[in-house]
Amino acid sequence: MLNNRLDTLGDGPFRRLAKLIEPMTPAANLPPINLSIGEPQFGCPELVGDVINAHRHLYGKYPPPKGTSDYREAVTSWLNRRYDLPADLLDPDRHIAPVSGTKEGMFMFAQIAIPERTGPDRPLALIPNPYYHTYAGAVVSAGAEPAFIPATRETGFLPDYAALDSDVLDRTALCIVCSPANPQGAVADRTYLGDLIALARRHEFILLVDECYAEIYSDSPPTGALEVCAADGTLDNVVVFHSLSKRSSAPGLRVGFAAGDPEIIDAFMRLRTYGAAVIPLPIEAAASELWRDEAHVEHIRNGYREQFDTAEKILGDYPGFYRPAGGFFLWLEVGDSVAAAVRLWRDAAVKLLPGSYLAADVNGCNPGADYIRIPLVHEIETTSEALERIRHTL
Repeated sequence: MLNNRLDTLGDGPFRRLAKLIEPMTPAANLPPINLSIGEPQFGCPELVGDVINAHRHLYGKYPPPKGTSDYREAVTSWLNRRYDLPADLLDPDRHIAPVSGTKEGMFMFAQIAIPERTGPDRPLALIPNPYYHTYAGAVVSAGAEPAFIPATRETGFLPDYAALDSDVLDRTALCIVCSPANPQGAVADRTYLGDLIALARRHEFILLVDECYAEIYSDSPPTGALEVCAADGTLDNVVVFHSLSKRSSAPGLRVGFAAGDPEIIDAFMRLRTYGAAVIPLPIEAAASELWRDEAHVEHIRNGYREQFDTAEKILGDYPGFYRPAGGFFLWLEVGDSVAAAVRLWRDAAVKLLPGSYLAADVNGCNPGADYIRIPLVHEIETTSEALERIRHTL
């Protein structure tokens, strides 16, 4: 009676964590610190409230599924500035699709990216392992077979899709890569992205590049897939996703966009008219202003740099520590990740996700088994306290 495709994935990471620690009482003498969710805590920029209030009368109108022309133009202008794109590469009306948060957007995107085939040759979807759980839920729900490709220290914490056999790549309908990577913070360079784009075109699959952490970095701005596409002037087979959740510390606003191949964007928008969550007009007006403003982004970015500086002072000589190039997670090697998560909750009242819960077991190997994910998203005092407890406990 029920669609049981998701049963193949089991419980998601947060349900597994809840079951793991539910029987335990955290250290009674310490206030609990929840580091299980990567939710930015720097506060939403004040301009958001001002713009929403000024446009509150628009709550009386249905918002268009394709968003306002102002929003699409704000996004296009930001992409052009951020990635130094040619002025004629992107058309706001053909290349941009607003989404009500990239989680919703990427889940729905899989429905148009996966063709309808059943049987032993059903389409493959390539997913980095470890992975954001929405990727797997999306492709399984769309009827694809997920292929989890390890992204380990040996591969620079990015999946080596180019090493896959041709018959695997020929079956592939959708390939996903995240840069900066969640959770490892690895950044794909121009060569990596160029090779992957060429692979997608040669084997005729869609490349989805999740760039939601692209504005959180220590030194150099990460290269973007559209930036690489601009070299040959075509966006064929490529779609990128961006969000205001990380860039603008506005996860509750639920606003982002997809951009890329106009044929794919058109199919995506046609699907969205049937059942997508549409962004309310006052919120979309605020989002447009956020894409136009860089001052708040630099402030947020500096806040994350301070977080990593603090982490380096406290954990820098810990054997499993490294400072990632981007994102806001520490991917800390600790040995048995489940045992470490239990110990940290029981003895230090710090709630963290075991890395094994963020990765799939493939041939008896789980590339997250030795790691814990530490989001550096709280006020610096809370982060410092949590990291000191982690160091003392481990």
